[in-house]
Amino acid sequence: MTTIDVFDHGIPAEGHFGYSQAIRSGDLIHVSGQLSFDETGEFVHAGDFAAQLGRTHANIDKVLAHYGATREQVVSQTLYAVGLQRNADTVVEANRAYFGDHRPVATALGVTELTFPGQLVEISLVVDTRLPA
Repeated sequence: MTTIDVFDHGIPAEGHFGYSQAIRSGDLIHVSGQLSFDETGEFVHAGDFAAQLGRTHANIDKVLAHYGATREQVVSQTLYAVGLQRNADTVVEANRAYFGDHRPVATALGVTELTFPGQLVEISLVVDTRLPA
């Protein structure tokens, strides 16, 4: 019998919406849209794009750590942003700071709204654990 390797932050939304934060499928890890929530599952930094982006990256790091993966193994990133054009410089700076010299493929989508009032950013990923860490 195959064991499914899923990761959850242990927050209420996971059960409420019926999803996992990440799931391993062979050598790939598919990461659900991460956002700016704290350890208790409360959405934080409503309306503050830069702060949300920083908290979202921290939550991504928790997922990667669970699997023993690194940022260098991220192969694809999809970023959803309310106000993408007005926050483009912030996205660029944060992305370059987060990934350094690593360059995963990326798609940035401007959207009109996300799940929580004041939520401005969400990021999903695909990670390939066969790549060097």
